[in-house]
Amino acid sequence: MALLKHFWGSLIFTAICLGLGGWYGWETSGTLEGMLSVLWICAVLAVLEVSLSFDNAAVNASVLKDMDPVWQQRFLTWGIAIAVFGMRVVFPIMIVMVAANLGPIDAISLALSEPAQYQRIVSDAHIGLMGFGGAFLGMVGLSFFFDPDKELDWISVVERPLAKVADLEALSIGLVLIATWATSTMLADDDALTFIIAAIGGLLTFLAVEIVNHVLEPPTPSTGDVAKAGFGAFLYLEVLDASFSFDGVIGAFALTNNLIIIAIGLGIGAMFVRSMTIFLVRQGTMSQYRYLEHGAFYAILALSVIMYINTFAHIPEVITGLIGATLIGVAFWSSVRANRAEEANADRGPAETSAS
Repeated sequence: MALLKHFWGSLIFTAICLGLGGWYGWETSGTLEGMLSVLWICAVLAVLEVSLSFDNAAVNASVLKDMDPVWQQRFLTWGIAIAVFGMRVVFPIMIVMVAANLGPIDAISLALSEPAQYQRIVSDAHIGLMGFGGAFLGMVGLSFFFDPDKELDWISVVERPLAKVADLEALSIGLVLIATWATSTMLADDDALTFIIAAIGGLLTFLAVEIVNHVLEPPTPSTGDVAKAGFGAFLYLEVLDASFSFDGVIGAFALTNNLIIIAIGLGIGAMFVRSMTIFLVRQGTMSQYRYLEHGAFYAILALSVIMYINTFAHIPEVITGLIGATLIGVAFWSSVRANRAEEANADRGPAETSAS
């Protein structure tokens, strides 16, 4: 029942969206087969979005648990509206507006009346989106590990050496720039320039959000100053969600180029990501399972690398989702084992004391 309590809103939203999808399929095709085909694509898109965004929910929860309750609620209400309608509907339209130099009405008309042309324009923006998202997520992931105040290590052989050089704040920027340059050498000249400009934009966006946070709230010694309570953290989470959604939006075109079907399917997935975020925060899961946050940030770094690779070699979305889910799953199991070992030591302690 506790689990259902956190997901009932998403289940209702799913039922409404699938009803809308079924009606749309019937209206556009006039056949039962057409209606079922639309429903199937919507369901597959929803599963794709959830599989790609589970690490997003874990990172959201790690940030939200330290936020003021007022801003928590604002993110879980306003934030989901931006995530569902902004990134899954408005954002693809904006890509077409900029790329084709169209007004909003003409862009919407193109998406609805000429879906193949619409898909081509959005797909042409793929390299820029991967550059921006890959650089931003790379900075997010590295900022977690290059933290001199991080007290807990999961994979010590990797994390301890990073902590020793964490005071070199420019190191993470340097690593992202090196990765950007190395990736650009794999691309044609025009694509390389687009990729570099977009990646620098992602890096500067991360720095801008961090500056906004520090201006609005004094720095604290806890992990990840950028991810603190208030407007700065809200902005950070919105940009983070946008970066995570790039893969889902682009990947959706492998199944359909219909904007309405994409919005329905990805919208369902985004709602379940919100529910997972609420569940993780309200249940105290991130605190209870100590390595879960580490797994989420490893998944972020993995997604960043995948985005860079995707500019010159396609990696199926299924593999992307499995990598993130596997890292978080292993982190969860490691946390369970650590908790059991701690409990066993605590139980053994009094017995040994009485024996002596």
